[in-house]
Amino acid sequence: MYTIYHNPRCKKSRAGLQYVKDRTEDYKVVEYLKNPLTVEDLKLILMRLNKRPFEMIRTQEAIYKSDFKAKNFTDEEWMEIIVEHPKLLKRPIVIKNNTAVWGDPAEEIEKLF
Repeated sequence: MYTIYHNPRCKKSRAGLQYVKDRTEDYKVVEYLKNPLTVEDLKLILMRLNKRPFEMIRTQEAIYKSDFKAKNFTDEEWMEIIVEHPKLLKRPIVIKNNTAVWGDPAEEIEKLF
């Protein structure tokens, strides 16, 4: 089963979801803005991505620019910030077993198939 962390209002996320749909029927969509992640969820996702929290921050978001830009936070603090402000999380994220990819561009998802 594939799990895609998705924001339907995001063009890149919609492209990633379509990429998955075109290749399998065995997937689950998690709309993480409606169903917020916990810090533990995020830790697992980051571990599967092999990324640190800041690497998955959308630095073009207004909230990032106004509240977080040019500030130093620990990984734990960044995870709390992402959980509190889920729009900051890059998307889509697709997971298969213990591996995950950030699906931008959508062709990156091919690594899981």
